Amino acid sequence: MAISDSQKVDYLWKKLGYGKAKTDTNATKKAPNEAIDSPLLMRGDIIWTQADLIPSTIPASTSTHVRIYTGTGAIETTNDNTATANRTWKTGETDWIPTQFGSTYLVKVYTDSAGAANAPSTGTQLFATGSGNNDEWFFDYEAGILHFIGSNIPSSVSGKKIFIEGARYVGTKGIGSANTFTTVGAKTVQANTISMANTTSSTSVAMTGANSTVQSANVIINKTATINELRLGNHVNNGVLIGRTFRKRIDFVAPGGSGTIFQVAANGTPTFSTVDGGSFDGIE
Repeated sequence: MAISDSQKVDYLWKKLGYGKAKTDTNATKKAPNEAIDSPLLMRGDIIWTQADLIPSTIPASTSTHVRIYTGTGAIETTNDNTATANRTWKTGETDWIPTQFGSTYLVKVYTDSAGAANAPSTGTQLFATGSGNNDEWFFDYEAGILHFIGSNIPSSVSGKKIFIEGARYVGTKGIGSANTFTTVGAKTVQANTISMANTTSSTSVAMTGANSTVQSANVIINKTATINELRLGNHVNNGVLIGRTFRKRIDFVAPGGSGTIFQVAANGTPTFSTVDGGSFDGIE
């Protein structure tokens, strides 16, 4: 005996609406009474890492993170020959941006002759709510599939092709990509570089990687920083490290020639130079 549609709907209601596993019929156990968690699988390899960079209004042209299909760029779909004729159409592309990012991302659907250069201009638009003849359509944004979910198929589809206008996410995908690019709060990590605003750290700071770089206007570490090797951009070969002004903090005194010694001038500036011939305690 086939599984009843009511049982299938009960499963979906509990799974999608409550994130719970179905363990009994709806009559015996309502969705709020199901106790076993069953969240949807969130695959780390397909997570939209830069989804925060998708604008709330569909852009006029393709950008780094959003690819636009409008006008002459509308996608001509292919009929799914494994389904009822003309009922399901495939774009061949995934990751279409859904309306949860903004209402302007709702795809537009047109019928026109195969190979039409600009279906949105020369074709017939079909609306998701149908024409009043039970001919509604549903678009699966993840799969890139258009399906006529109503009991009828629009008459304008006969002998024509379906064209889709919309937008796809083309930015970085996957948790693994965080090794090369990710944003955490105000900190951006790209490859072995961390860029951040002025930051004070009250805990240990550790960063491992070849030629790692921390870019910031000001980083203050209140705890212990263990540095195996410190390389300063203003270093002087064989120079002596000294304290400097507030902004520069540290500096180097360049070494002098053979026989010179490290001295401090009357104004407090340290240098390497020969003895200046002045008077010294008990020595003339």
